[in-house]
Amino acid sequence: MNRRQVLTGLGSAALGLIASGGSARAQNWPSRPVRMIVPFAPGGGADATGRIVAEALGAVLGQNVVVENRGGGGGTPGAAAVAQAPADGYTLLYGTPGPLITNPILMKDMPYNAERDFAPVSLLTRGSYLLAVNADLPVRSVADLIRLGKEKPGSLTFSSSGIGAGSHLAGELLAVETGMQMVHVPYRGSGPSIQDVAAGRVNFTIDTYPIMIPLIDAGKLRPIAVSAATRMKELPDVPTIAETVPGFDVTVINYLCVRAGTPRPVIDRLNAALKTVLADPEVIRRAAQAGAGDATWSTPEELGGILKSESDKWRSVIQRAKISIE
Repeated sequence: MNRRQVLTGLGSAALGLIASGGSARAQNWPSRPVRMIVPFAPGGGADATGRIVAEALGAVLGQNVVVENRGGGGGTPGAAAVAQAPADGYTLLYGTPGPLITNPILMKDMPYNAERDFAPVSLLTRGSYLLAVNADLPVRSVADLIRLGKEKPGSLTFSSSGIGAGSHLAGELLAVETGMQMVHVPYRGSGPSIQDVAAGRVNFTIDTYPIMIPLIDAGKLRPIAVSAATRMKELPDVPTIAETVPGFDVTVINYLCVRAGTPRPVIDRLNAALKTVLADPEVIRRAAQAGAGDATWSTPEELGGILKSESDKWRSVIQRAKISIE
C-alpha cells in the first residue's frame, strides 16, 4: 500500500469516527435540560402556549424544557438567539408568524436568514382570528361591512396590535381582496386595540378571540366572521370571511424550529416527541383555552412548506399595501 492509499484510508476512518460520534450524540439527546426561546414577553398568548408545550415535551423527553422569554422587536431578537446558538438541539425556537414569515419581508436589516438559518421541526397549533365590530356599527355580516366600506371610501377604521402584526395584515388582506378603502389604526398590543373598538373609537378589528370574550358577553363587540377557511368550534354559528370573500384564509400558526445544521436524528426525535405531546387531550384542551387554536402536528417537511407558502402570501399583501417597519 502506498503513502496516498494509507492517508486516504486514515481520512476515511476519521470521517467514519466523526459520523459515528455524531450519531451517538444524537442517540443520547437530550442528556441535559433543553431551552425553548419564546421571542415575546411573559404573559402573552405565545408565552402561555409555549409553556404548555414545554411542560409536556419535557415529560416525554425525560429532561426539563425551560422557557426563556426574549421579548421585543416583533420576535426577531429571540429568533436571532436561536440562529446563533449551537446546532445541537438544545435551543428551540417557539415561532409565530412574525419571526420567520412576515418580519423578513417587513424589516430591512435582519440579523438572520429565515430560510437558511433554521430547520423546521413541527407545526404546533393552528388557529383563527375573529372579525368583530363595535356593537353600535350598523353591520351584521361581512357583506354589510364591505357595502359600508364601498359606499363611504376611507370612512371605515380598523385597529390592530401594531404595524405588521397579524391583525394588521389580516385587515390589509381584506382590503386587497374586496377593494375596500379603510384607515388602519395601530396600537401597542391587542388589549388597547380591542378596547377602543368596544368603546367606539374604531369600527372593527380582526384579532384573537379569547381576549374579546368579555366584551362580546357585555354586548360591546359583535362577532361577524372568522378569518380561517373553516368555522371555529367555539363559535359554530359565526361564518367564515371566505363564505363571503372566496379564498380568504388567515390562520395563526405556532411552530417549533431549531438552528440549521442540527443533526437529523435529533430533529426526528424531537418531532416524534411532539407528535405524542400534540395528541395529548390535556395539551389540546389547554392550548385551545389559551386561544392558540387546534394542536396540530406536522413533519419537518410539511412545516417547511407551510412557512414558504405563508411567506409568499404575505409578501404579496405587504408589497401591495406598502407596509414596512423601520
